[in-house]
Amino acid sequence: MGNLIKVLTRDIDSNAGNFFLDFENAQPTEAEKEVWDQVNVVLKDARGILDDLQSYKGAGEAIREAIQHPNDENLQEKAWGAVVPLVGKLKKFYEFSLRLEAALHGLLGALTSTRYTPTQHLEREQALAKQFAEILHFTLRFDELKMTNPAIQNDFSYYRRTLNRMRINNVPAEGENEVNNELANRMSLFYAEATPMLKTLSDATTKFVSEMRGCIKVLRDQPRNSVEGLLNALRYTTKHLNDESTSKNIKAMLQ
Repeated sequence: MGNLIKVLTRDIDSNAGNFFLDFENAQPTEAEKEVWDQVNVVLKDARGILDDLQSYKGAGEAIREAIQHPNDENLQEKAWGAVVPLVGKLKKFYEFSLRLEAALHGLLGALTSTRYTPTQHLEREQALAKQFAEILHFTLRFDELKMTNPAIQNDFSYYRRTLNRMRINNVPAEGENEVNNELANRMSLFYAEATPMLKTLSDATTKFVSEMRGCIKVLRDQPRNSVEGLLNALRYTTKHLNDESTSKNIKAMLQ
């Protein structure tokens, strides 16, 4: 992913500035269609996610009243009733991040194969490059909205505190089945990040690179005479293998 971003800033490839990205009219070719369709299903829902996040108001007032009057059962029920549907929204946002992560994995596989250089990928697969840009745009906008809305973490923290108190007192909790303890832990880690969606994409990219390293390691572990041709193909056809930006670990594996 780093190399693709560098292409956009003309940091690699001598012809980086000599092609035109027609994002407005980019349509998937037959070769792009399968990946494009998979990513498009996710991106279709991205606008709705941003709209829901932008309109997220939180339950701050109800929560404050409940905290200030801990013995008033009506206020406790009112706060809980306000928070539960909001946590349902937060769950939807979190689950969308998992879908986006999976979509990015497929997109990276298509845009970073060794068949073409990063610039050639952007020239030949402009519909996928457009989707990559749309994912980045969504990510930045989502994190911007999240960072400017403290109600998100306040609501979720109140939900978890109240849910724990209900469990201790053996009180049935509406909404517990929708967000169980394991899911709540994962959501808590997600929303604790200043830029949770960017962190998700960063982790997905790191995982993708690790898988590439794993594939090379599998080849290295095979009998030399059976895979030497494949290793030589990687050594001598990977254009940027010796670039400074290429991981030293990758270089060492192919030596």
